[in-house]
Amino acid sequence: MLSPHRLDIIKKYQTCQMRPERLFCDLSTEALQAFETIKYATAYRKGAVLFVEGQAPRGIFVLCKGRVKMSVSAGNGKVLVVRIAEPGEVLGLSATVSGQPYGLSAQTVETSQVNFVERSDFLRFLKEHPEACFKVAEQLSEKYMVACEKVRSLGLSRTADQRLAKLLLEWSYKNGTADKAEPCFELTLTQEEIGQLIGTSRETVTHVLAELKKRCIVKVTGATLVIRNKSGLKAIAGADKNRVN
Repeated sequence: MLSPHRLDIIKKYQTCQMRPERLFCDLSTEALQAFETIKYATAYRKGAVLFVEGQAPRGIFVLCKGRVKMSVSAGNGKVLVVRIAEPGEVLGLSATVSGQPYGLSAQTVETSQVNFVERSDFLRFLKEHPEACFKVAEQLSEKYMVACEKVRSLGLSRTADQRLAKLLLEWSYKNGTADKAEPCFELTLTQEEIGQLIGTSRETVTHVLAELKKRCIVKVTGATLVIRNKSGLKAIAGADKNRVN
């Protein structure tokens, strides 16, 4: 079924083709049926705000399609993009379980389907279905590891060139094109957002991309980026070849 935003809505988790690959969706039939009765499926335009940092937790947001920018902000208006959430992730999970305010802001970066579950309904669901508690623990643990990797990347990567190169290799890996001779993918974030993601300015991102294009390491046509020299990009990133192919 197409939404008003031309998004093919997943109506039931049982019929989702990606279900086995998604941590929280891979529950027993009984648990999934119970979950269906408490969730609300909604399609959001690009740029829609799901929740903001410091807001009291209303509930969880299960990302079924699209991507969501998770960010924190400082008093001076500076924004750091912590990560880009992918389909299958449960957003606002820690705040909903703990009752503490949301620690991040969540905004869609493309048209997305998000299923919302109110906090009271979700907590009752966890009590009635212990298997879901283990899934929640797994996802919270995974997010902790992602946060540690983010800190390590920002803290140990010496230059913006290195951080950007790592990000481009990571995107090619997630996009499933890393094994190709010339991996390619769409740049759905602006250069300002990329800068927020790697802890630098938009101007620096523009400069580094220009240098990479000049050295024929990448090619950018419109929103499409092609990695023309994988070994050269890996050399800049200092990437672990066993992690990024």
